[in-house]
Amino acid sequence: MSSAKAESQVRSWGFNHVFTWTDGPKAYYAPHSHSALTTHLILRGALTISYPDDETPSKETFGVGSRVDVEAGRRHEVWMDGEKGCEYVIGE
Repeated sequence: MSSAKAESQVRSWGFNHVFTWTDGPKAYYAPHSHSALTTHLILRGALTISYPDDETPSKETFGVGSRVDVEAGRRHEVWMDGEKGCEYVIGE
């Protein structure tokens, strides 16, 4: 799916601020949160996400075509694929 088509799809889910983002291999985002619901639609590569404040934190990996929603205020950390990185559409 093209990034333009993916951005249109994310807008159809009710997100007003929508953009495509690319992270290189092994990119890492330390635990953080957002003030509103965010979504991530993966176009290329993969990302792994964990919620460190959960009672039993675990890591889950998502690949091309996956939609990953993160609730407002929920702390999470993210690792990008070590080979390809990840390209994804973010909706806020």
